[in-house]
Amino acid sequence: MSDVAFDPDDKIVHGALRPKDAATLILVKHDGEPRVLMGQRHSGMAFMAGKFVFPGGRVDPCDQRVAAANDLRPEVLEKLTFGITPPRARGLALAAIRETFEETGVLVGVRSDHCPHTRSSAWARFFAHGVVPKLDTLDFVARAITPPNRSRRFDARFFMADASSIAHVLEDAENDELLKPCWLTLPEARALDLPSITRRVLAEVETRLASGPGPVPFFRFNRGKASLTYL
Repeated sequence: MSDVAFDPDDKIVHGALRPKDAATLILVKHDGEPRVLMGQRHSGMAFMAGKFVFPGGRVDPCDQRVAAANDLRPEVLEKLTFGITPPRARGLALAAIRETFEETGVLVGVRSDHCPHTRSSAWARFFAHGVVPKLDTLDFVARAITPPNRSRRFDARFFMADASSIAHVLEDAENDELLKPCWLTLPEARALDLPSITRRVLAEVETRLASGPGPVPFFRFNRGKASLTYL
């Protein structure tokens, strides 16, 4: 067994960690050549240290209880609810928005003078900037489950949205996970040290930008072998 420390709430099922729900948001800016928002993970982190990734992280229970300006589009919700309930699917989308805010200072949503009240400190910080999250601009573009032999496992859903959905950006936002985020062209991103799943999702983003929406790839392992199906 790896000597990497496990979180106290990690569950082991049949010798493998049970994946935790996670969500990632890929923001695309169109200023000539498309650019995506990425950041480099700190070198001292136990999971994917030094790798360049899209902003994202694990789902918090509060994500299912937060009010949004609108809901996911029906065709997005249909694919996202494969094996889960609509409230959980909605929580995944909101987690992607929250994690993007926490890691990059970018708030996806709409301006509002009447932001919801919440007991969540993370969402309270989000609402303090006069922005309410907006879900109808999000596309569901990929799902991936971390291999069973890893010290930490996630069942991650990848969302994509146009940069026009950004309502506010904090200057000099800092966090404990990502170094200063940057907007990269797709060739620039491919030249970096990327996790294999990030590289595959980047290819899916490029395909969608060129050809439009299509089936959602689902990367996972079945009996120890890599498996790809479509939702």
